[in-house]
Amino acid sequence: MTTSEKVLALREFMSKEGVDACFVPSNDAHLSEYAGAHWQCRKWISGFTGSAGTAVITKDDAGLWTDGRYFIQAAKELEGSGIRLFKMGEPGVPTCEEWLAAVIPQGGSLAVDGTTLAVSAMKTWKDALSDKSVRIRTDLDPVGEIWDDRPGIPGDRLFIHEDIYAGKSRALKLAQVRELMKNRGADYYLICALEEICWLCNIRGNDIPYNPYVTSFALIGKETAYLFVRPDKVPEAAQQVLAGDHIEFRAYSDIYNFLKNIEGPASILFDTEKTNVNLVQSIPTSVRKIETDSLIAPLKAVKNDIEIQNIRDCYLKDSVALVKLFKWLKENVAEKQITEIDVDNKGIEIRKSLPLFMDLSFGSIAAYGDHAAMMHYAPTPANQYTLKPKGFFLLDSGCHFKNGTTDITRTIALGDLSEEEKKDFTLTLRSVIALSTAKFLYGATGSKLDILPRMPMWENGMDYKCGSGHGVGYFSGVHEGPQRFGMKPNNHVLEKGMTITDEPGVYKEGRHGIRTENTLLIVEDETTESGTFMKFEDLCFLPIDRSAIIPDMLSESERNWINEYHRQVYDKLSVFLDDAQKAWLKEETAAL
Repeated sequence: MTTSEKVLALREFMSKEGVDACFVPSNDAHLSEYAGAHWQCRKWISGFTGSAGTAVITKDDAGLWTDGRYFIQAAKELEGSGIRLFKMGEPGVPTCEEWLAAVIPQGGSLAVDGTTLAVSAMKTWKDALSDKSVRIRTDLDPVGEIWDDRPGIPGDRLFIHEDIYAGKSRALKLAQVRELMKNRGADYYLICALEEICWLCNIRGNDIPYNPYVTSFALIGKETAYLFVRPDKVPEAAQQVLAGDHIEFRAYSDIYNFLKNIEGPASILFDTEKTNVNLVQSIPTSVRKIETDSLIAPLKAVKNDIEIQNIRDCYLKDSVALVKLFKWLKENVAEKQITEIDVDNKGIEIRKSLPLFMDLSFGSIAAYGDHAAMMHYAPTPANQYTLKPKGFFLLDSGCHFKNGTTDITRTIALGDLSEEEKKDFTLTLRSVIALSTAKFLYGATGSKLDILPRMPMWENGMDYKCGSGHGVGYFSGVHEGPQRFGMKPNNHVLEKGMTITDEPGVYKEGRHGIRTENTLLIVEDETTESGTFMKFEDLCFLPIDRSAIIPDMLSESERNWINEYHRQVYDKLSVFLDDAQKAWLKEETAAL
C-alpha cells in the first residue's frame, strides 16, 4: 500500500467508528524514544522514517509534526503523500493540538491508541480540546486495525547484566527505590519505561534495534517486585537469579488485570510522562494514585565508580577502532569506490572485534556532502553517495558494550575544502571548546549552559535547530535523561557522575553538514566561599581534523585546548596501535 492508500483505509475505519480524527504518536506501550517494529504505527501510516514525529489524520486533511533535526528528511519522505509537514518550533507553525482544535467539529471524536499515550499527554489533549467538548477515545488501535502484516511483539530472551559491569546490585537498587516510595507514602510503584526496568533489575535484551531492552512492565511492592514479561523470554537460570531478589513473574499482558485487582486502601506511584493512559485507567478508584517524576531516572543518570571506570575504557577502545577506520578512509578515498554504506560497514567490522562489544548504540549517520545537512540521515543503497577526495564526510556512530555505551561524531575532510566549509568547521570546534571548558556553580542546569556553545555561532549569525547535547546511558539508550543541553527549559541539576554529549554543529541544506561530538563526565572542580563549582572531563579522545581548522579564527586559549587535547589523544591511543597507525595518528594530532 502507498501512503495515500493507507490514509484512505484509515479514513474508512474512522468513518465506520464515527471518529473525526486520529492522533498517531511515535510511541510504543512504554513511551520509548525508539519503538520496536510492532509499534511503528506513525512510520507505517505516514512514510516518515525519523525517530520523532506525530501524525494527525482527519476526514479531509493530514499533518506530520517533527522537529528541526528532521525538516529536510521529512519534506522528502512526505512528498506526494498528501500529508502536510508542520515544522515544530518555527514561527507561525501551530502545534498538533492547536491545529486539531481549530479543525475538529464541535462535539467531535478523537481516537488514539491509549497504550501509546502518556498520562501527561492525555491532559494536554483534554485541555486543548475542552472548548469543543471533544470525546477522546483510547479504546481503539486505529492503525493496528488496518495494518494486516503488522510485526508481533519481540520474543528474544533476556539476559542478566552482571554486577561486575553494573557496579551496583539489583537488591541495592530496589532498596533505594523502595526508600523513595516510602518517602512518598506509596505501596506500589508502576514502571512502564523499559530503560528503567532494565536498569533496576540488571537485565538486558534485544527487543528494540540498538536499544538493549526487554519488553516488560514492572510493579514494585514493599517486599515483592513483579515483572510482566512473556514467559518464553526468561531463561530458567535468569528466573532463579531474579527470584533470589524477590522478583516474581507474570505474563506481559496480565499487567492490566493485575492492576484492576489491587485492593484498597492502597496507593500506587507512577510517572505521568512515562506511563500510558490505559494502565492508569486500569487502577481501581479505591486505590490512591500518586503522580510523580521518575524515581529511577535521576539514580540511573548518575554513574557509579565502576561504571565511570568502564565508560573510560569503552571510549578508548572505540576511539582506537575509529582511528583505524578514518586512516583507512583517508588513504583509500582517492583510489577506490567507497560509498557511505561501505564506511559504515567497515566501521562495524572493526568494532565487532572489540572486547565486550554487543551492538551499535544507534543506526550510524554516515553522510557525505549535503547529506550531512540532514541531522539524522541514514544511507540506503538507493540514496547513498559515493565518496570523492574532496569535501566533508560525517560519521556519527557508537557502540554498546557490556561495560558501557559510546556516542562519537567526527567530520572528516576527504580533500580540498572551501573557505566556507573551513570556517563552519572552525566555528563548530570553537563551540565544542566553549562547552567542554565550562566551569559552573553547582545547581546549574543544561538549559542554562546551552548558551555557551551557541555564542560562537550566534556571533556569526548562525544557529543549529537542536540541543547541544544529551545524556548517554550505560549499556542502555544512547539518549538518556533527565540531563540535556538545550534551549528548552530543563530543571534538572547537572550532577557529579552524569555523562552528557557536547555536539554543536552547522547544517546547511544543499551544501554541507558539520558536527563534532564528544562525551563529557561531570566532576567537581573546587569549593569556595561562593559554593561548589563543577566542570567537565572529556571521555572521548579522537582526532578533530586539523586540516579543516582555520588557526587564525582561534584564540590563544582555544589553540592551547586543541593542542593539549590532541596530545592526550596520541598518548592515550598510540599504545594500542601498530607503527603505521601510530605514524598516521602522530600526523593527525600535530600541534597547530
